[in-house]
Amino acid sequence: MINYDGRRFQPTGHGPDAPITTYRQDGDLLWADLFGGAVRRGALCGRCDGDGVLDFTYSMVLNDGRVIAGHCRSTPEMLADGRVRLHEAWERYGPHAEAGVGELEEVR
Repeated sequence: MINYDGRRFQPTGHGPDAPITTYRQDGDLLWADLFGGAVRRGALCGRCDGDGVLDFTYSMVLNDGRVIAGHCRSTPEMLADGRVRLHEAWERYGPHAEAGVGELEEVR
């Protein structure tokens, strides 16, 4: 199992001002805080399975005032330099509903 505790991730292709997510982990329990870029404040809570796949819900307040919430499943890929890349499939609920995919890479 990948231990995500203390690891920081940033979306790829969004530049250095993209939000940063800092993960915490205790066994299979996972949680994180995120902020930066268009995100004023965000949080997630979920689980990590034995293969390092993350399954969590999230909520965020964006700089434009929107409050969004959703679900995400992230599948890890180990990079040659030892960092982790997460391949995400996400779904947003409510008045701002949409779905998509993306990638996050570990930042040091």
